[in-house]
Amino acid sequence: MEILHSCHQQAEYNPTMNREDQMRDKAHFLDRVSRELDEDLGVLNLSPQEALAACCRILAHEGHESGLAGQVTALGEKPGTWWSLKFGLGFEEATGERMVLVDEDLKPVLGTGAGGRANPGVRFHIWIYRNRPDVKAIVHTHAPYASALSCTSSSLKTIHMDSAMLHGAAHLPDWPGVPVADDEGRIISGALGSAKTILLSNHGLLTAGASIEEATYLAVFFERAARMQIRAMAAGGFKEVKPELAEEACAFLLQPSIVRGTFAYWARRAAR
Repeated sequence: MEILHSCHQQAEYNPTMNREDQMRDKAHFLDRVSRELDEDLGVLNLSPQEALAACCRILAHEGHESGLAGQVTALGEKPGTWWSLKFGLGFEEATGERMVLVDEDLKPVLGTGAGGRANPGVRFHIWIYRNRPDVKAIVHTHAPYASALSCTSSSLKTIHMDSAMLHGAAHLPDWPGVPVADDEGRIISGALGSAKTILLSNHGLLTAGASIEEATYLAVFFERAARMQIRAMAAGGFKEVKPELAEEACAFLLQPSIVRGTFAYWARRAAR
């Protein structure tokens, strides 16, 4: 008992340590963890088509399927082109060979070896790519809990550390209609602004990532966060994370090494 009491005393908060010293100490460890993650979690060697196919299979495994609704896209190497899953296929059917390269009018680019057309609903993605040069990939799905949350008046809140990478999610409060024309593109891209994620009212979720891996990572955690928020609402409400802590956690959890490592794990799991 004496030993346990002694250990407890050593673990207690030291009131003589000022806030600056505590933050410096935490910053030291955050930096160390970041360096170790970069060393341990290498870069994925996937083509855009293969990475996008892995994204689709991950989304299928996570229950984002909603018939033929929902789309994934990624910028092509040639300006004004992007990859998407061939229309008529489900997420779980995705392979690198089943991706189609299209131009900004959704016309297939000849010589890609991927026949077919993209989902006509991806037209609004064009507006996001035009307005956000930092965005390289987009995921839009009608995942069950995100769709349910979109039918309430609530936006996505940061209520748990596992949703902190989504901190600052945007919210489009009114559905503009089926997104197959330019008006919806202007409205959705305007509502997204500089955010990486958005809850689309009466619709679903959208994530805009600096990579296919990041867009996938955000989409999976978005649906999980929506599920958590709905459950908390049913239990009587929720307590939001303090903004400064949410911002710190967001920056940490969006490190490319963490995103890559998580995506690689999910891709292995979906392939089993």
